[in-house]
Amino acid sequence: MFLETFLNILVHNVDTLMLSHYSENAVGAVGNANQLMSLIILMFGIISTATSVVVAQYLGAKQYDKMNMIYTLVLVVNFVFGLALSVLVVLLKVPCMQLLQVSKEMMPDALTYLNFVGGFLFLQACYNVMLQILRCNGHTKVGMYISLIINVINIVGNYLFLYGPLKFLNLGVAGVAISTVIARVAALVMALVVFYRYRLGKVSLRFLNPFPGKLLAQMIKIGLPSAGESMSYNMYQMVLLSFVNSMGNEAVNARIYCNSLISLANVFSNSVAMATQIITGHLVGAEKEDEAYKRVWKTLRISLPITIGLTTINCIISPYSLRLFTSNEKIIQLAFWIMFVDIFLEIGRCLNMTFVCSLKAAGDYMFPLLVGLFTMWCLGATGGYLFGIVAGLGVAGVFMGTATDECIRGLIVMGRWKSGKWRGKSIVKKEIN
Repeated sequence: MFLETFLNILVHNVDTLMLSHYSENAVGAVGNANQLMSLIILMFGIISTATSVVVAQYLGAKQYDKMNMIYTLVLVVNFVFGLALSVLVVLLKVPCMQLLQVSKEMMPDALTYLNFVGGFLFLQACYNVMLQILRCNGHTKVGMYISLIINVINIVGNYLFLYGPLKFLNLGVAGVAISTVIARVAALVMALVVFYRYRLGKVSLRFLNPFPGKLLAQMIKIGLPSAGESMSYNMYQMVLLSFVNSMGNEAVNARIYCNSLISLANVFSNSVAMATQIITGHLVGAEKEDEAYKRVWKTLRISLPITIGLTTINCIISPYSLRLFTSNEKIIQLAFWIMFVDIFLEIGRCLNMTFVCSLKAAGDYMFPLLVGLFTMWCLGATGGYLFGIVAGLGVAGVFMGTATDECIRGLIVMGRWKSGKWRGKSIVKKEIN
């Protein structure tokens, strides 16, 4: 799962790196477009998050008779939901980019990217569900192999359109978008092939007759708070991005380049937290809550020191690694201070990833949502505005607001796990009763 997550991140970083040598305005345009699409993709998490919880717990409880119905339900619902949201992205792209205060230099490329990639977001909706199904059935390596293949497709496609034989078409950002869509088609097809090859189950509309409305309502009840927390986080990141956009194109690009480096540094804690979520779900479904409790603390003892080490190294070498993207000294100077603040930000994020994923897996999905809503907006957004704009600390000040949010929220959810108030919230147990 570490390698899979790393390779998924690499797709976006390759786009940023290859575009940075094509046009810095294109980098900012795609970065703004991706911020909007990240919000939409998180909305798909309403079902895909619930899939990871429900499938893991049912498998842990050895209730295999309902699996085909669950697989069909989540895939069909996410396809329909994804298609509707894809249409909305294309129709509302202009006001969304205006809301983010995207500059006039970046606006045309941002709209082009949204037309292509945004219009096919339903592919990502279906893939997210299939990936959760494969993970919960123990096939975590499959996602890694798929990510490796789509990276190759993406790199080759970007090269062909930006620098290679298809350069004469002058598609630029549109070519990068086409590569992304082709890679996502390939990812979904490969996930479906693996699902059937390993005979994990079947997907057919006949499994939805009669329609399992009660199960769907239960999954939405699980997924909506979990995805709501993530959606709230992304919306507040969009607000922070609007602050950064008001600081100029150099600040925007400094943020995007730093996010590329930051994503590589926190990949370990993210992947370990996701793996722990699956294990916790299995243990809770099997009514082994004490074992689940100890497992999560063991995860933290491994991931936190490694996270601190990686982010510190990332900060130290950033004046050199940033030159892979740009030679603009002002951007590099802005970015260094972002990387310094990120050391503290990642400590809090590691706590959040570990304990929030585990609380969700145990069925305690409302608490992380409520805490997240409070700290994101009252500490993160407010702090970002005060530090970044009022105090004049710029883009690094915006990151200081996020660091405040992550650290305080991390301590709160850690206390929740330690208190044991998540015990007895197993989804499977409720249904059996």
